[in-house]
Amino acid sequence: MTNNNSPRTGGVERALITGGTGFIGSYIIKELIEKGYSVRALRRSTSQLPFYIPKEIFEKVEWVEGDVLDVVSLAESMEGVDHVIHSAAIISFFRRDKKEMNKINIEGTTNVVNTALEKNVKRFVHISSVAAVGRTPEGGHVHEEKKWEENKFNTLYAISKYRSELEVWRGIAEGLNAVILNPGTVIGYGDWNTSSCRIFKTVYDEFAWYPTGINGFADVEDVARATVLLMESNINEQRFIINGDNWPFQQLFNTIADSFGKKRPYRKATPFMGEIAWRLERVKSFFTGKKPLLTKETAAVSYTKTYFDNQKILKALPGFSFTPLEESIQNACKKYQNAIKL
Repeated sequence: MTNNNSPRTGGVERALITGGTGFIGSYIIKELIEKGYSVRALRRSTSQLPFYIPKEIFEKVEWVEGDVLDVVSLAESMEGVDHVIHSAAIISFFRRDKKEMNKINIEGTTNVVNTALEKNVKRFVHISSVAAVGRTPEGGHVHEEKKWEENKFNTLYAISKYRSELEVWRGIAEGLNAVILNPGTVIGYGDWNTSSCRIFKTVYDEFAWYPTGINGFADVEDVARATVLLMESNINEQRFIINGDNWPFQQLFNTIADSFGKKRPYRKATPFMGEIAWRLERVKSFFTGKKPLLTKETAAVSYTKTYFDNQKILKALPGFSFTPLEESIQNACKKYQNAIKL
């Protein structure tokens, strides 16, 4: 449904979220509604409401048609709001998507920041990614103070998120009361044909190969909880890595396979095999028209061994804890299996 921009009433605080129909954004909406906030969400006319969030949640949302490139709709959507959570972004690892991704992720963030400054919103939360912290060939431990380094392991997506963060920092310098979240690879129940949820479908289809790298992962509901808790806090001018566990990809794939009752991947994808695999996937994509899960960029990332530190967020939010990754996987797999049966 689409409502007009009515003023805030009854003392209930209103939050605007961009990217509310996305994987992370939809769970943030769920968290906000369940905590009693009045929620307004910016939505493109072509976007569909996610099936994995209860309908009664979305029925309580005030939907405003528009997008982050339309400054008029942004200005209208921010009338009377207390908080802005900027979650809208394009995630892609394909060079052909570079122009659109930069436009949405960078220019879109510029527009949201500028409008929030003009409307004097009380609080601004930016959903970024650990990709914006940057990776290095040697991997290692990454924390919030790590400096961005230009290298071949930074994907086009990572560069766009890094540059979008610069816009938020610029807004902070101009008086924006803001905080930045950098989630690891987000795990949970969603549309397994899109985003990081594709990992579940890949394993369900008994993909034989596993990469040798190590990466950070976070439950989508933990990301949503951390987002709202930081929105409610007095913390300003800070960034936080949101990461539950650092696991080898092989362990991740094996755990998902076991939860589904499927065959574990059994072939080690060495860097040489990865070079062959992403090229084969590109050829396959040409004939099927479907975007492959494996690209040159994702293949390179899958061999790095990177550990993301979560101590800062745990110290900043007493009482907050991450769901163990194995538990997150098992819960998500049950929901995927139940959806298959319907």
